[in-house]
Amino acid sequence: MKIQWYPGHMTKARREMQQNMKLVDLVIEIIDARIPVSSRNPDIDELANGKLRLVILNKADLADPASNERWEAYFKEKGIASVLTDARNTANVRKISKKIEEVSREKVERDRKKGIQNRRIRAMVVGIPNVGKSTLINSFAGKSSAKTGNKPGVTKGTQWIRLNEQADLLDTPGMLWPKFEDETVGEHLALIGSINDEIVDQTELALVLIRSLEEIKSGFLSERCEYTAENTTIEILEAYGRSRGCLVRGGNVDPDRAAILLMTDYRSGKLGRYTLEQPEDKKF
Repeated sequence: MKIQWYPGHMTKARREMQQNMKLVDLVIEIIDARIPVSSRNPDIDELANGKLRLVILNKADLADPASNERWEAYFKEKGIASVLTDARNTANVRKISKKIEEVSREKVERDRKKGIQNRRIRAMVVGIPNVGKSTLINSFAGKSSAKTGNKPGVTKGTQWIRLNEQADLLDTPGMLWPKFEDETVGEHLALIGSINDEIVDQTELALVLIRSLEEIKSGFLSERCEYTAENTTIEILEAYGRSRGCLVRGGNVDPDRAAILLMTDYRSGKLGRYTLEQPEDKKF
């Protein structure tokens, strides 16, 4: 599938991010633990040049635990500060706050030597659509300070949120980049819901999902429906649709309904915990 999506408001978001970058000390990049390569906007490195950096691998509860450990080790080896989280779990707040403190320690010490005391760290939270930025900020703030949703484009503008007595966070809209050079990137972004579902053929996307997950775990749907290794991806989708009651007149399966249900189950973690990209496959 060749998927490209870069709506006009993202051009504005990029321009605002560039303007606001001079206001912050630290850039916190939220990525999806299931696709740590594809969910990283390559423009961020250019925009955040010279800033302190922290990568948060969010939705780690939906990713494969062993893969989470490999990615954590990968970032450590590269000298990149990172932390695994589930933004919906407020227990992660302390862990992330501690990591922000660690990353900012040298900056705070330099300020102290200059006679600057108790200056709050200003951090910009960035990431592609639908990786959980606003949910994470709400967990920090302890209330719904930022709008959240399960589709891209919920956060429309920048907004400052007080994290604690040491730091403030600047939330920003989800931002993609103009062109995906690798079509796999577009597919993976569509699979986790970072691409507007309305512009993607959901049946074709479901077939991509089946092929991807079958490569990771043959028979990943075998507990939900009956099929064999000889079945094609469309036959597997039909078997799943039949098990979910996606039938039309004549007993045939409605592939569109089946695809939507399959995608919903995958994104919610009901199908299991899968990581689509590994450190040994692609490098930052």
